[in-house]
Amino acid sequence: MTSVSLGRKIAPFSLPATGGQTLGLQDYVGRNLVIYFYPKDNTPGCTTEGQEFRDLHGEFARHNTAILGVSRDSVRFHDNFKTKQGFTFELLSDAEETLCRQFDVIKEKNMYGKKVMGIERSTFLIDGKGVLRAEWRKVKAAGHAAAVLEAVKAL
Repeated sequence: MTSVSLGRKIAPFSLPATGGQTLGLQDYVGRNLVIYFYPKDNTPGCTTEGQEFRDLHGEFARHNTAILGVSRDSVRFHDNFKTKQGFTFELLSDAEETLCRQFDVIKEKNMYGKKVMGIERSTFLIDGKGVLRAEWRKVKAAGHAAAVLEAVKAL
């Protein structure tokens, strides 16, 4: 599978999501879409990032922009995480790493002295025609959602 590139269309995808849904790029035609990849539900950085997107959700919506969070956690874990945090957007389960590999976010990480393969916190902004307009890699969670919102406003 090819990786994504700025200014190019994103290949279609479809994954299981919270609320018993299956969601994909085709569900957001005509709207901007923020896809943020994060390592794991219920961890400090991932919780902070999700809360910030939740808190700015109304602003994103006013700019015709939907938000999707993606990790390798199961839909069951995602449903619990979404409910616990009051997220106002859906979470996609990418247990097979299909979308993670399409966006090239699986990277070697150092966890407690051991090298492991995991999701590098990354965010992508796709316009209503399915074209990648902005990307953020190696994201620091705090304050990130506000930076993404500024890019949405500039579209």
